[in-house]
Amino acid sequence: MKRSLTASAAAIGLLAGAAQGQDLRFPVGEGAFNWDSYNSYADSHDYSGASLSIEGPWTGSDKDLVDSVIAYFNEATGADVRYSGSDSFENDFVIAAEAGTPPDMAVFPQPGLAADMAQRGYLEPLADGTGDWVRENYAAGESWVDLGTFEGAEGEEDLYGFFYKIDVKSLVWYVPEAFDEMGYEVPETMEELKALTEQIVEDGETPWCIGLGSGAATGWPATDWVEDMMLRTADPSVYDQWVTNEIPFNDEAVVNAIEEFGWFAKNPDFVEGGPDAVASTDFRDSPSGLFTLPPECYMHKQATFIPTFFPEGTEMGLDVDFFYFPAYAEQDLGRPVLGAGTLFAKTVDTDVAQGFLEFLQTPIAHEIWMAQSGFLTPYTEVNPEVFPTDVQRNLNEILTDATTFRFDGSDLMPGEIGAGAFWSGMVDYTTGADAETVAQDIQDRWDQIQ
Repeated sequence: MKRSLTASAAAIGLLAGAAQGQDLRFPVGEGAFNWDSYNSYADSHDYSGASLSIEGPWTGSDKDLVDSVIAYFNEATGADVRYSGSDSFENDFVIAAEAGTPPDMAVFPQPGLAADMAQRGYLEPLADGTGDWVRENYAAGESWVDLGTFEGAEGEEDLYGFFYKIDVKSLVWYVPEAFDEMGYEVPETMEELKALTEQIVEDGETPWCIGLGSGAATGWPATDWVEDMMLRTADPSVYDQWVTNEIPFNDEAVVNAIEEFGWFAKNPDFVEGGPDAVASTDFRDSPSGLFTLPPECYMHKQATFIPTFFPEGTEMGLDVDFFYFPAYAEQDLGRPVLGAGTLFAKTVDTDVAQGFLEFLQTPIAHEIWMAQSGFLTPYTEVNPEVFPTDVQRNLNEILTDATTFRFDGSDLMPGEIGAGAFWSGMVDYTTGADAETVAQDIQDRWDQIQ
């Protein structure tokens, strides 16, 4: 049976016991969570006896975290929702869908597979009004609607994906003490970032550490640079045309973005070890230069996951910090953010499936994970005070301040391009090839697979 829980002080003791009994991570009514959203949802949704299966890519600690969120849905509604994760989710889902036995809902790690499944008729459109909710409640809401909108089996476009749990790539990492010692200030525009890069060289130091090495995936970090530069030098619509090849890879806007990356990576004075070292240094080792004494470099561009590879014991916000990879003031393109993320989609159109998607539209469904680890959201109505650290709070602010969000472009391209020719082409470019030749080679490869 569903349980609507109030937040009165007299009831908190009872609530804590009830929460523990239901394996709720945080007792209802305590802390800075938006419990009103939970209670309101519980009062209006009853799915007693209903079940829902969800499958996705989250395993290990991430599975524990999503389970902690699902526990609140089950407690509020009386439903039995169960999540199972797999390291081979993409392949598993396709096999199950083709066999007629897919889960009721799926969590896709990128839009490409979801778009393919929608076009093949394996996904159900989200309820009318979901897109309007996203536009009103997510920062850069139209971007999220666009990313979750696919063609169905009949060729009609509809919203199929609800984005939840986002990663940010538009970040530059630095050591505050090293900046303070040299008198450097965090740049707020791309013009200022380039000026700082040149100032560091004038001071006899090296501005950047960049590494493209990643085994068979060598080159992918450069694609993030190019994608970020595309969003800072061209309208988002041009980015969208690029990732679908509506404009060719050798379009002048793309060539310009590659050369913008080259401004940083191909100048031997700007990068530790010079361009050849950029191409050969493993991306996991590349931030180490920030932490040497004296510093081998002062800045490193990489996504939210890179602290995993910082020296053991590094304290975020003290020993190292980050700033937003800034936009050009003169381009007037707002505050674009590049990233990635997961999206929920449904394969069945049942009341409980719709109800779960409505639950994801409550602040509490985001705050429970926010209060633990590894969760960012563009939902502007959540309470950032539930984040356990200022670092996570500041990371999320970059996301909620975004005027445009775009998904990692290489992940949206065909695998032979985004996870092949684009990667290798960026290595060729970094080590000496010109941007026009590299772009033409990638386009030639794209033409061959169409």
